[in-house]
Amino acid sequence: MTVSLRGTREVRDTYQIFRLTGLLDAFSEPVFRKVIGNYIDDGPKNIVLVLAQIDFIDSSGLGALVQLVKKAQTGGGTLQIVTNPRVTQTVKLVRLEKFLSLQPSVDAALENLKK
Repeated sequence: MTVSLRGTREVRDTYQIFRLTGLLDAFSEPVFRKVIGNYIDDGPKNIVLVLAQIDFIDSSGLGALVQLVKKAQTGGGTLQIVTNPRVTQTVKLVRLEKFLSLQPSVDAALENLKK
């Protein structure tokens, strides 16, 4: 990713988990969107983004999340977002909490994939 955004990727049979730390902002967004988008293309199509350690998200980051959700859905998958209070507050300000499928934990996100 970038200096302001770091992450790890874990691949399972039917899903991928990305654990991110740092800032999801205008600076990191282009690389974030491209990298995650490529992994959605490569599969598996179900994605869990763990943003619990994200310190800041701006409108560019929110836009990237919306684009990635649409990309996952178009490919027949889903994108679940594990969040923290700061990210949740920002998402709720723009009323995207249902569309972005915010989850309180990785376990909840994985359980939601089974539905």
